[in-house]
Amino acid sequence: MTRPRSSLVCVLETPWYHVVSRCVRRAFLCGQDHYSGRSFEHRRAWVEQRLLELAAVFAVDISAYAVMSNHYHIVLRIDPGRAEAWSDEEVLRRWTQLFTGPLLVQRALSIDREALSAAEWTAVAQITAVYRGRLADLSWFMRVLNERIARQANEEDQVKGHFWEGRFKSQALLDEQAILSAMAYVDLNPVRAGMAERPEESEFTSIWQRLQAMSHPPVSVDASEESPPVPAGEGSPSRQPQHQAPLLPFVATTSTAECSPGLACVPFAFDDYLELVDTVGRAVHPRKRGHIPDRAPKILARLGIDAESFIHYATRFLKEFGSAVGAPQHLAERAARGQAKYLRGMYTARRVFAPKAA
Repeated sequence: MTRPRSSLVCVLETPWYHVVSRCVRRAFLCGQDHYSGRSFEHRRAWVEQRLLELAAVFAVDISAYAVMSNHYHIVLRIDPGRAEAWSDEEVLRRWTQLFTGPLLVQRALSIDREALSAAEWTAVAQITAVYRGRLADLSWFMRVLNERIARQANEEDQVKGHFWEGRFKSQALLDEQAILSAMAYVDLNPVRAGMAERPEESEFTSIWQRLQAMSHPPVSVDASEESPPVPAGEGSPSRQPQHQAPLLPFVATTSTAECSPGLACVPFAFDDYLELVDTVGRAVHPRKRGHIPDRAPKILARLGIDAESFIHYATRFLKEFGSAVGAPQHLAERAARGQAKYLRGMYTARRVFAPKAA
């Protein structure tokens, strides 16, 4: 039975989520259509660019993503505290980067703002409170992201109707083990699918972008050159934000709680994460004989993850879980809070997140 999004996404429980959005039927997000001979590879840039632009507007941090042929994955962190800290004017300016908004909001941001009456300012404050909540809302983030891509794709294909397969799917990431597992799973998607030989060759993924940033200075890209404009209107995107947010940084701490105040982070050393991705990537590649080295990546030992089971489940890891991913005790706690008798993935969690005794 379909569960309401409010029961699946609760930032008080965890701000970290893995989300997936898939195209409807045989629609192509990216890739090569062997039936028609058309290439949709250019759409990868649409998704990547729009994703990072929206991260600069919403109170959302991106830690990992991968754009595939008919779907994409994102691992992200929602930060409602950041949205609460924004001034009312900042909230309105951020929202009007995406939508034109009502005339009253446009007047509140113009030189005509002094002419607004007290009643009008009260109405503006009410509208601002709604926008503030939306800017820290996962559903609104995904809605704005998917709407733009669907409009562009339908315009290019000269068709109408649904482009995405219903609503997006989400999984709550309950602990550091789940965050690490989801990020590695997402970054290795192109390697697992045979689209790239190595992670450093898998373009339009977060691991590729991070590696490129290490060896090349960032280059600004004009958004107008990457995607066609979409007409603005009430309830429609007003213009494309130009600024792209950086990916969430790696910081070698012992937990997400130890990241410095005001700076969210991925709580691992980047070198350790690269070692893990490289090891697992060699094991799951469809054209390579996988193996587990005598010395498994130390990041697994630190988090208490069984290396053999982790690599064994690497190709289908997140599919083994339902609405949440985490260690057995965290899944049990979530089930108790939701008054559920069982959460899918408990067997896998015990195999992977409860290492064998020495």
